[in-house]
Amino acid sequence: MPEIERNEHVLIVGGSSGMGLSLAASLLAEGARVTIAGRDAARLQDARASLPEASLLSTEMADITREDDVIRLFDRLGPVDHIVSTAASLEGVYRLLPELALPAVRRAVDSKLIGPLLLAKHGAPSLSEKGSITFTSGIAAYRPAARGSVVAAVNGALASLAYALAIELAPIRVNVVSPGWVDSPIWATVAGDQKETMLEAMAERLPVGRVGQPADIAHAIGFLMRNGFTTGSVLHVDGGHRFV
Repeated sequence: MPEIERNEHVLIVGGSSGMGLSLAASLLAEGARVTIAGRDAARLQDARASLPEASLLSTEMADITREDDVIRLFDRLGPVDHIVSTAASLEGVYRLLPELALPAVRRAVDSKLIGPLLLAKHGAPSLSEKGSITFTSGIAAYRPAARGSVVAAVNGALASLAYALAIELAPIRVNVVSPGWVDSPIWATVAGDQKETMLEAMAERLPVGRVGQPADIAHAIGFLMRNGFTTGSVLHVDGGHRFV
């Protein structure tokens, strides 16, 4: 991961597990200040207990689908250098179209699209000109499949949002990391007890011969945060999934 700047402060929304937690651990180990924001107090407490450098870590309760929560979050935080969102609420959306329930669809759209939009709206004034915003989309937008229409639509929309915000918020940089299949806790929701079987089958298909790990995505987000010549980009970290 590129070298951090002195006293760098990074906000990670969805950092209490998976990719976000891995990113938090990497940044803390390098001496950055990290704030993890999320809706679940118990998960935030578990994240704090599992991470190093407690003096550099803070946690904040916030629901990014609620604009008042986002406003209060940035009022409490003050200046930040980078904003990263890995949050997603995808329970109930991996369904065929006739089986989709609108409340589940709205939760997915709110968590993966409206939330990032609100983070950009209210977080941009807290960022310096060298700051960045990184959203997390995913392979579903580029290799869609049955039962994945909602996730494909939301992930594709995130890319378009980043393109537009990279112009509107310039010189603040806005990018998207697009993971492939990653061995993270979200698979408990997506696949249940079929998780290991599905991941092993995908590993056999991928050119790299394995599925991703949270650290792979954390490293990619670190690049997007710190490469000052990258904006309006989608960084695919998918093991070659788009080609198979």
